[in-house]
Amino acid sequence: MMTHSEKQEIIDLEQKFWRAMVDKDVEGSVAMLAEESIVAGAQGTALLRHDDYRGMARQGESHWQLKSFQFDDVKVMFPSKDVAVIAYTVTEEMEVEGEALTLKAADATTWIRDDGSWLAALHTESVLGDPFGRDRIRAS
Repeated sequence: MMTHSEKQEIIDLEQKFWRAMVDKDVEGSVAMLAEESIVAGAQGTALLRHDDYRGMARQGESHWQLKSFQFDDVKVMFPSKDVAVIAYTVTEEMEVEGEALTLKAADATTWIRDDGSWLAALHTESVLGDPFGRDRIRAS
């Protein structure tokens, strides 16, 4: 059974990772990642090593910037003592190619405890909307 402080530790870690993205602190983000991690989202899936993440983060800097974020409906579970899973909805205030954008998504991260430190091993993001994508279909 997880304690409130254990649950809060995972929430704090997740927020710290997001703040690192807002602050463009690539090395701060890398320090929170497992040596190999997986990301899955609208662009597909990727297996990232630390240098891959650095390259992806630096490449993205010219196209988008996260300005702020807000978590809601946060859920945390511990399938084992060294694995934590957090899921939440997030509202992201961004600038994408010079345009302001608000994005709402459902995200989840799996954290693993390695040598006493929690590291992110898997992160997923699903843009909220119609589950069949009908809200994104455009008539031709």
